[in-house]
Amino acid sequence: MTVTRALHVTPMSYLVAEAPDDPVLFLSPEVLQETARRFVAEFPGLVTYAVKANPAEVVLDNLGRAGIGAFDVASPAEIALVRSRMPEAVLHYNNPVRSVAEIAMAREAGVASWSVDAPGELEKLAAAGLPEGTEVAVRFKLPVAGAAYDFGSKFGAAPEAAVALLSRAAKAGFAPALTFHPGTQCTDPAAWSSYIAEAARIAAAAGVTLARLNVGGGFPSRRMRAEAPPLGAIFDGIAEATRVAFGASAPALLCEPGRALAAEAVSLALRVKSLRDAGHVYLNDGIYGALAEQPLMGMTDRIEVISPEGRARRGVPAPRTLWGPTCDSLDRIPGEVPMPADLAEGDYLLLHGMGAYSTATVTRFNGYGGLRLATVRRLG
Repeated sequence: MTVTRALHVTPMSYLVAEAPDDPVLFLSPEVLQETARRFVAEFPGLVTYAVKANPAEVVLDNLGRAGIGAFDVASPAEIALVRSRMPEAVLHYNNPVRSVAEIAMAREAGVASWSVDAPGELEKLAAAGLPEGTEVAVRFKLPVAGAAYDFGSKFGAAPEAAVALLSRAAKAGFAPALTFHPGTQCTDPAAWSSYIAEAARIAAAAGVTLARLNVGGGFPSRRMRAEAPPLGAIFDGIAEATRVAFGASAPALLCEPGRALAAEAVSLALRVKSLRDAGHVYLNDGIYGALAEQPLMGMTDRIEVISPEGRARRGVPAPRTLWGPTCDSLDRIPGEVPMPADLAEGDYLLLHGMGAYSTATVTRFNGYGGLRLATVRRLG
């Protein structure tokens, strides 16, 4: 990824002046820091950043300036990255599956908190020589709806298994905690409430006082124009559910947002390479690049179409088929996407809310995927 200097106030001024032919990601540090400060001010506990959502150094640096000092890391590479930018950061290693070598590296890096969801993973930690009182959070899962997709098929112990794991973690000398993840792009506050109530039951059944409760990630970003994320309602619901479930013995809370912190700070500019009959549009990026999530989550409608001269295209929307630049016929956005009738070759599509999982999953298939990153003051 090529990083350019901050020369322009908005994406439009950059596109007109630079006429880029490659995809460009526009980052607004101001928006990123504002989003982080809101989380820190309103979430009723500690806010950690899930590095996987966007591991760009400029993103980590700006989150640190906004008051984020703890990070959810999922691999040795992410641990090393955060340590290189913020040596004093607090690291939470919440990928519950690790090799012995990965555990050893993370121990040397001073990881403060770990998650497990199976007895074998707890045994690895017990054998690793971690400092006494290290926090170990048992990850559990429930069949709760409300998210775009959930992780329950891959991670998480069933409640009864979580009871046994939590008890074993406490007896092994770890500081016992619980953690869960309600699923990606979760918009229903009731999902967190269900998990929190179950966390209280698990702790009671294990006879354990929790050191902390990690309410996971899953906090939604704004993907569609008509869907403002209900973050305030989610935060209030978490606080109330914790009070009801635990009463005066409520554990300290923490969360690990990734998407909800990073997404809104970045807009993505793509260029129309070619227009074909029957409404086929060929772009300079696709599902092997920054649009990898769109087939899974549904295509965002937060799109502006801009001519090379900087004029907004305002023709009557018509359904178009969007193709990526590679030679693979799978490289397309499913369904049809409304595009203005006056769309022309050389135009730019400016997609907003693209800061999460747009760079982290990019491939270089067919030689494409060479994204530029430019910083701007404002995104609109």
